[in-house]
Amino acid sequence: MFLISYLVTLICVLVAVAFVTLLERKVLGYIQLRKGPNKVGFMGLLQPFSDGIKLFFKEQTYPYMSNFVIYYFSPVFMLVLSFSLWILFPQIINTYNFSFGLLFFMCCTGMGVYGVMLSGWSSNSKYALLGGLRAMAQTISYEVSMAMIMLCFFIFIFSYNLVDFMVYQSSLWFIFFSIPLFFCWLSSCLAETNRAPFDFAEGESELVSGFNIEYSSGGFAFIFLSEYMNIIFMSLLTVVVFLGCDLYSIFFFIKVVLIIFWFIWVRGTLPRFRYDKLMYLTWKVFLPMSLNYFLFFSSFLCLMMLGVLFINLSGEVNNGI
Repeated sequence: MFLISYLVTLICVLVAVAFVTLLERKVLGYIQLRKGPNKVGFMGLLQPFSDGIKLFFKEQTYPYMSNFVIYYFSPVFMLVLSFSLWILFPQIINTYNFSFGLLFFMCCTGMGVYGVMLSGWSSNSKYALLGGLRAMAQTISYEVSMAMIMLCFFIFIFSYNLVDFMVYQSSLWFIFFSIPLFFCWLSSCLAETNRAPFDFAEGESELVSGFNIEYSSGGFAFIFLSEYMNIIFMSLLTVVVFLGCDLYSIFFFIKVVLIIFWFIWVRGTLPRFRYDKLMYLTWKVFLPMSLNYFLFFSSFLCLMMLGVLFINLSGEVNNGI
């Protein structure tokens, strides 16, 4: 039953990726005072499917003197990691409960660096290699802040399970007492998914197209799918961790779509950062802030435990008297 539910979830996610790309092109079009795609199908609804069919039927090439085994393996590896992340999502049929969901998420995001790095190195291109190295440094740096933010909430509920996050936020969302952490988390999500204004791995003005410059046809499609699946999953995880949710409520999906819209809106409005400012942001702003929250939550929890212990001891002393 879990396998059937998981496959249904993956199919829904792949269809969602198609419509997220259409939403992005439409929103960016209106931001730039022009129309987006509106010719293929009703209001352009079939545009992403026609683009996907065209992409997979293009010729597949690989650069001369490249390591073609790793070159072909890297996009598949990135796509498999993106598929693996959706194991964490509570399935349609509740037959699987992942107790270490957040740890698995951090492992998958950490391993995602290897796909970008190997695709840049195996392409035998200076631009691709530079893009891969930039992405590796950026992702590793921002993972530290994300891990500390996750630890802050682990202290609260003592669980890595996403279902427990939903249960504990039934009456109060975590965002109400951690608004700075919420903004740090959103910025870290942008950096983890290599989105503007942190898209240094794919900077067109400097690196032509970054680590994926030599990819075409299926390889480019796999990288593209992996990136947008990660965006959808990051939006879903943001809602689960900070904004509370009920899987059977329409408001859950509205919140996820709003976070996805925020990803697109940031791309259409903000210019690209300088690379040194990017590193400064994570090591000198996000990390100290998440550490301060971690110490505050730990101290608060210790005081609560001491208070409960003192009440219990005083009650026993009174009973003895």
